[in-house]
Amino acid sequence: MTGSWDRATAALAAPFAVVDLDAFDANAADLERRAQGLPIRVASKSVRCRALLERVLSRPGFWGVMAYSLREALWLAAEGLEDIFVAYPSADRAALTALAGNGSAAAEITLAIDSREHVDLLTAVLAGVERPHPVRVALDVDASLRVGPLHLGVRRSPTHTAYEAVSLARAARDAGLVVVGLMFYDAQIAGLPDTSPLVRMLKARSTAELLRRRADVVEAVKEVSHLEFVNGGGTGSLHIAGADPSLTELAAGSGLFGPTLFDGYRGFRPRPAAAFALPVVRRPRAGMVTVFGGGYIASGPPGWSRLPSVLAPRGLRLLRAEGAGEVQTPLRGSAADQLRVGDRVWLRHAKAGELCERFDELHLVSGGQVVGRVPTYRGESATFG
Repeated sequence: MTGSWDRATAALAAPFAVVDLDAFDANAADLERRAQGLPIRVASKSVRCRALLERVLSRPGFWGVMAYSLREALWLAAEGLEDIFVAYPSADRAALTALAGNGSAAAEITLAIDSREHVDLLTAVLAGVERPHPVRVALDVDASLRVGPLHLGVRRSPTHTAYEAVSLARAARDAGLVVVGLMFYDAQIAGLPDTSPLVRMLKARSTAELLRRRADVVEAVKEVSHLEFVNGGGTGSLHIAGADPSLTELAAGSGLFGPTLFDGYRGFRPRPAAAFALPVVRRPRAGMVTVFGGGYIASGPPGWSRLPSVLAPRGLRLLRAEGAGEVQTPLRGSAADQLRVGDRVWLRHAKAGELCERFDELHLVSGGQVVGRVPTYRGESATFG
């Protein structure tokens, strides 16, 4: 794969990033297969390129955007994208005011809430808007597994039980908000590689618990409001969540690029579709080269799993004492002595969309040729934190 990328991009000066459209489309097809007929809402934070969002949304198995910022959602809506769910609560009063004052945006954007505090904030904002448009909200329900003091999953929503969800839905409805959806993100299933029998056992237990609790929450909230969607899953759990009759849609995005964090899953393996090329700038000694840049560290718990990894040439690895550097990254291995200053090393990012915060554009490769280049969010001067 990287050999064809080298030939296709021979005229480009590194550093640069590529997306292989053949691999991207194959990954999209595999996500659709694992979704078992449920539509997939594409997670924009894992793509961060409007052209690629539009490409995947043109497929019949995908519908709607899961945004990570209200300002991002307002921008996407202005660019013509539809059905945008901001899956992370917003405290941006200016953006909330803009949403309430824009009828076309308010009709396309749904906000996540998970507590009475969010209801109170929205109520206060709406009170300052003359003739506000109805604001759509969805409840973000905690999908983690709780066993005594054990908490397996991300710590995001305080709403966990059916009773708590109904109480929040009623508060939102009574405040004049339009409750249209529910969200359950199973990070402990979707985002946790199958690294050991213990992990697999915990994931199975969490799946069974969530299946029961999610059904209870959905049925209870339906007594309060009509639900347009019930969202769940992620790239790592589509094949599991797709079988849950309580869900009406799934969410995925990272699987389109196939970053290194998915290399440890047993049930699927996305093709590496996104990579970046760095130039060799030093040869400090035999068996070692130094490339320019490379310190593209992914978010999450600190550790080696968050560092980029060498895709090609094979036989190169990061130094434990230095890792990936802000300006330069030393690499050691058997392939180093075949490289000269100016040669390229291809690397993959640990996560998906964060790579696009480093590059203004993506070079699109298909059939061994560069077929175009498209701006990232950053390249469109659209950064949202």
